[in-house]
Amino acid sequence: MKKYLIFIGSFILLYLVYQMASGILLTMNDTPVFSSSGGFSAQELSFGNRTFDLLVIVLIANLTYFLTIIIRTKR
Repeated sequence: MKKYLIFIGSFILLYLVYQMASGILLTMNDTPVFSSSGGFSAQELSFGNRTFDLLVIVLIANLTYFLTIIIRTKR
């Protein structure tokens, strides 16, 4: 049960770091589009294309697995 909790905790932590980093990058790269009327239209806002989510989740799961092995061998 302890191995499972370490794995799940590591996975959640790494996934949250990934989500925060991708949010920061999307915010930094956002360029506001102003309409011709001088106002800002929220309907025209595009946050980019996120097609690599599954790949990143699989990589995070593998990294988490290897981190649990490293933690286990240190004890």
